[in-house]
Order: sequence, then structure tokens, then C-alpha cells
Amino acid sequence: MSLQIGPHRLAGRVLLAPMAGVTDPPFRALAHRFGATLCGAEMLTADQRLWQSAKSRRRMDHSVESGVRSVQLAGADPQQLAAAARYNVALGAQIIDINLGCPAKKVCDRLCGSALLSDEPLVARIFAAVVAAVDVPVTAKIRTGPDTASRNAVRIAELAQRSGVAALAVHGRTRAQRFTGAVDYDTIRNIKRHVHIPIIANGDITTPAQARAVLEYTGADAVMIGRGAQGSPWIFGAVNDYLAHGEATAPKNSADQVLHSAPAPIILAHLESLYNFYGEHSGIRVARKHLGWYCQRLSLPPLARQELMAATDSAAQFACAERWFIDGRKD
Repeated sequence: MSLQIGPHRLAGRVLLAPMAGVTDPPFRALAHRFGATLCGAEMLTADQRLWQSAKSRRRMDHSVESGVRSVQLAGADPQQLAAAARYNVALGAQIIDINLGCPAKKVCDRLCGSALLSDEPLVARIFAAVVAAVDVPVTAKIRTGPDTASRNAVRIAELAQRSGVAALAVHGRTRAQRFTGAVDYDTIRNIKRHVHIPIIANGDITTPAQARAVLEYTGADAVMIGRGAQGSPWIFGAVNDYLAHGEATAPKNSADQVLHSAPAPIILAHLESLYNFYGEHSGIRVARKHLGWYCQRLSLPPLARQELMAATDSAAQFACAERWFIDGRKD
């Protein structure tokens, strides 16, 4: 099955969630290679005064994308968000995504991200301004509400639909929950019953079987995977296989497949792409968190993580990764 967002017919129902500090171009390319039908870029502030940093410039480079280019903007000023959307479309963005889901304190303290859910009139103005500003589809990512006593995601979804928002991703937790507690798939199911725009279910989807169960229970048009892809970029292929055939044929997350197995060349290729994209100094630092996730997913011993984190240059880090992921540290 496919997912339609504006003029874009996406061949699949599994998306990569935009995650700051994670979904950079190397990771998006890897996720797309394994079957993520849309790969959200890292959150970019709508405040153009902050765009001069190297980090922001990298996030605004859409020339290296695989597939449809989706840019997520964070802000609280409708006109500022509209201007940022126009600028990024001029740079090549094909979808503009509005962040109403991030629960991070530094984001919410600026009344951005999921803090916006407490001000429905402002949300309506933001949707209207951004939709009117660009000729590409506008999407949004939300949570179920500010807290369990004030779940308002259905009203936010109705505002989105009336404003011309093309699709909505819903993380099934409140702002107050952050990333703890049970995911509320009931609210996502209720949203789907109230609106006709595509609804994408998000939150703690970590296995192919769970992805299918969430799709069936909520009636959502697609699922979005975030933290479940950290250290496991092949999960998108596994989910696609499961949805199509009832089984997953992509690499499994198990220690018995570490040595001489499919994950090893994937990990090494990922390292190379990080070094090439960020350069020597930053590439090593960015690679460390991904290597930590790979070690965790593949149940490597603590010594593996210690040695990989201690490497001080790319050659040493890469050689250490080869020893652990290819040879099993046969020194």
C-alpha cells in the first residue's frame, strides 16, 4: 500500500520520525535505503537569526536527500514560521512539517514544540499562515495533549484539517509524559475517526509485529518510527516485509548475527558516511552515539562500547568497529 501526502505518493507505510541530533543526511539515507518511505529531517528553528551556525546550515542543505525532502520547523510565531517555510521550499524542501510534538524543556520553554498544544487559537493561526505561505504540502507532528487531564489532539487534528494541513503524525503521549508511560493508541484511533487526512501513528513502535498491530488497531494510514530505529536502521525493511508477507527477512537485532553478518557492513558504511559528512573531528563524536546504540541493539559486551567511545580518531574508531562487528574482537 502507499501513502498520499499532497502530490506525493509514497510507496510504503513506514516513516522515519524527525529527531534532532539523529536524523542527519547519513542516517536518513540509511533509513531510506532500508525502506523508510519518508525520512524527516532534523528540527530547524524558524528564527532565521539562528541560521548562521554550522548545525543550522547542515540542516538546511537539502541537496543530499534520498526521496521526498521533508523539513521540520519549530517556532511559535506564525509569520516567522511562514517565512522560514518559504525559504526552505526555495532551497528544495518538498514538504514542510510543523513541530508541535517535541517535549524537550529548552523547546517548550520558548513556547514551541508540544507547548503549543495548550494554545489552540495560536495553533490555528500557525497552520493557516504556513499553509498559505507555500505551495508544497504542510504536515504536522503532535502529541495527544498537554497532559492526561487535557488531551485535545482530536481538536488539534480538526484544526489541521480545516486549515489545509495534508497529514498529521501523532505521538501517543502527552507533553507531560515526555517518553515515559504507556502509549495512548486509543486517542490516535479516535483522531482517525474524526478526520479524513492521513494520520500517522507514532510512539514505541520497535518491532514489525507491533507496527502491524498499531496500524490495525488505530486505523492509521502509516506508522512513524523514531527511537526504534536508533541502532537498528534495518527495522524499516523488516516492517515492510512483515506488512507485505507476514514475516521479516531484514537483519535481526540479536547477538548471534553480529559476526560475519548483515549488520556489520551496514554499520561500517554508516561510519564512513558520518566521517565524510561531518569531517574528522565532528564525525568521530557523532559516530559515538550511533555506535553506542548499535552495541546496545546487538547486545555487545560493555568492553565494546568502552573501546569504541575511547577512540580519538576516525581510523582508530573504524578499526575498533571492524574488530567488534566483523571479527568479534579477535585481537
